[in-house]
Amino acid sequence: MAVDLNTVNRLAQLAKLEFNEVEKKEIQADLNRMLDFVNQLQEIDTENVEPLVYMLDESGTMRKDEVKQSIDQSDALKNAPDKDSDYIRVPKVLKRT
Repeated sequence: MAVDLNTVNRLAQLAKLEFNEVEKKEIQADLNRMLDFVNQLQEIDTENVEPLVYMLDESGTMRKDEVKQSIDQSDALKNAPDKDSDYIRVPKVLKRT
């Protein structure tokens, strides 16, 4: 299957992109090169190759979920640049419109 200019125009329309004629020719050539590569992959014999589900043979190791306090509130506030009683103050990042 080869990509023609009509296909490039349709893809550009679907992606809401605009290209000049030179860019369209370049995109057409790139898409045709990609399809040629995929066609080369289809020629590979995979008759006795089992499908790969995971990249590693190992299974995930589970650990016990334990709750532990790593830092208390006073230690967290100790190095805060700006704090207000029990909270760390941060600059406003959202604007109301």
